[in-house]
Amino acid sequence: MRVVCLTEETVETLYAIGADDMIVGVSGFTVRPPEARRTKPTVSTYLEAKYDEIEALEPDVVVTWSDLQADLAAELVRRGIEVISFNHRSVEGITDMVRRLGGYLGLHERADAHAAQLEERVALARERGAQRQRRPRVYFEEWYDPLITGIRWVSELIEVCGGDDVFAEHRQFPGARERILADPLEPVRRDPDILVASWCGKMFKPDVVRAREGWEQFRPSVDNQLHEIESAIILQPGPAALTDGIDALMAIFDAWEEQVA
Repeated sequence: MRVVCLTEETVETLYAIGADDMIVGVSGFTVRPPEARRTKPTVSTYLEAKYDEIEALEPDVVVTWSDLQADLAAELVRRGIEVISFNHRSVEGITDMVRRLGGYLGLHERADAHAAQLEERVALARERGAQRQRRPRVYFEEWYDPLITGIRWVSELIEVCGGDDVFAEHRQFPGARERILADPLEPVRRDPDILVASWCGKMFKPDVVRAREGWEQFRPSVDNQLHEIESAIILQPGPAALTDGIDALMAIFDAWEEQVA
């Protein structure tokens, strides 16, 4: 089959299960694995696509993710192209995506095996996180203007790794708009131990946080607990979040726990 992947998580999944030869086109935001962007035609950004170029690739299916790419999916369908649109937001949804994608392509055994490996990574992390003597209170910032809290799988991974998301109640909201903080001082009031930022592809600048009005006593700033995890690792709803994403969170929480012990 000939597959065009307009988001990175499906590219990484197909490479992981040895099906990269099926991929004939990728998004310009694809960075994992690095060879994908070097060797596969780039046919889209995240919200825009080169429809004529996609048609020329003669794909059997184009894979998209979420309502953010609904307009892309609709136009491709109108052009007679088959589209799979995943819309998962949870840790469980990530492994389910792996299995469903592999099943669609006739590779269910490989996909099941990879999903099981990812689930084992999560289970081991959960076991390790449960052994913490102190659980850090974590504010995850997905964007800075306006302030947006973390999406569901990120909130879940914070807990898996032994932390507590101070905005855990926001995980129920699938869209970023619903997770915008109306009051920019609310993170200060919730008094987290750690800030983890991933500004959707933009470099995190700790001085921006320190300069916010009313944030002078923000504990992560005072205690030098302002951290960044690259969005390609933690904000991708795919294998990266359950591997390198978990490792990054664990490293931050481990260092904090050692410091406060």
